[in-house]
Amino acid sequence: MASVTDLFTRHPATVGETYGEHLGMAASFGWRMVLGGLACLIHAVFPFLFASTASNHVRCLHEQMVRKRHRLDRAGTAGTAAPINPRGGAPA
Repeated sequence: MASVTDLFTRHPATVGETYGEHLGMAASFGWRMVLGGLACLIHAVFPFLFASTASNHVRCLHEQMVRKRHRLDRAGTAGTAAPINPRGGAPA
């Protein structure tokens, strides 16, 4: 059985982060996704507002994840994290 500490540190370690670093990164991504989603909802009602805000948020977050993945590849820690399913949900 995994220790409580292991439950909080296992995944962050697979992406080359401490628990605190992972907390900050995941929270940052989450807030940007929330803001992009709100812009998208407003855009749905008022199509002349935030015409590219949500797509810009998605593009920026994706680029940030790809850069991080490439750094992990170069550091030799690639393949330790679960693969990302581009359609969402559990990894394929």
